[in-house]
Amino acid sequence: MVQEKIIGRFAPSPSGPLHFGSLACALASYLDAKVRGGQWLVRMEDLDPPREIKGASQHILNQLEAHSLCWDGQVLFQSQRLDAYAEVISSLKEVQLAYHCQCNRKRITELSGLYDNHCRTLDLDGQNNATRLALLHQIDIISFDDEFIGHVSQSLRSTVGDFIIKRRDGLFSYQLAVTVDDAFQAVTRVVRGSDLLNSTPRQIYLQQCLGYKQPSYAHVPIAVTSDGQKLSKQNLATGLPAGHESSNLCVALDWLQQSPPHKLSSLPTAEIISWAIQNWDQNKLPTNLTVPAPKGF
Repeated sequence: MVQEKIIGRFAPSPSGPLHFGSLACALASYLDAKVRGGQWLVRMEDLDPPREIKGASQHILNQLEAHSLCWDGQVLFQSQRLDAYAEVISSLKEVQLAYHCQCNRKRITELSGLYDNHCRTLDLDGQNNATRLALLHQIDIISFDDEFIGHVSQSLRSTVGDFIIKRRDGLFSYQLAVTVDDAFQAVTRVVRGSDLLNSTPRQIYLQQCLGYKQPSYAHVPIAVTSDGQKLSKQNLATGLPAGHESSNLCVALDWLQQSPPHKLSSLPTAEIISWAIQNWDQNKLPTNLTVPAPKGF
């Protein structure tokens, strides 16, 4: 029996530098792939220009290299994949799985965020309208086994309804782009933060609609502030301090409960990564969806 080639990935958005939470997630994803002899790809999710910071993409890549998290192949920039996303949407429209929607944010808010498929039969054009993916009547519950969290099940109809795959402003949605690109890059394993756990059923449904192979999923805890807020660029999380890469890696390994020896922090980053690959144990990972970030981060 031929063993499946493992391909993992890390997909940051260039809205600011890497912070501790993104480093921990990148590290878990990298080690998960490398301990299995697989490839680790980097994809830049640069699809939302208003939120992006000039130079952030290169800064993030520099930060990854400084921590010896070296990717395989070329970095994929989603901003260069717009034609591919448009083609997928066209194919979904052809089989009546996608339609245009004129409902504004105020109306969606009044519906408590659960779309009622109001525009599905209106045959609207695409000008200044969003595009939604229609949920098939025979499909509702999407289930999968997360390697870290366990069995996950979600009713798309009662939690999101027909969901947006292209926004009114013309920007493609995260759900569409990530699904199309995981298939394009032949990603077999997605290790990412637990904040994206609720997005996974939508991506699996899209995979089913498009005939894509489903990767395996493993969601790691996200780092949170003392008041329980996710460490994020939107919450002004502190960027990783330059010149402290070895210390950063060891703190992240400790946060992931990998028990790095104290002497490790005095070694070059490449040696720390080598130790981490040899000693990676996913069974030691915290079982909570959120874990407080270390002090100083």
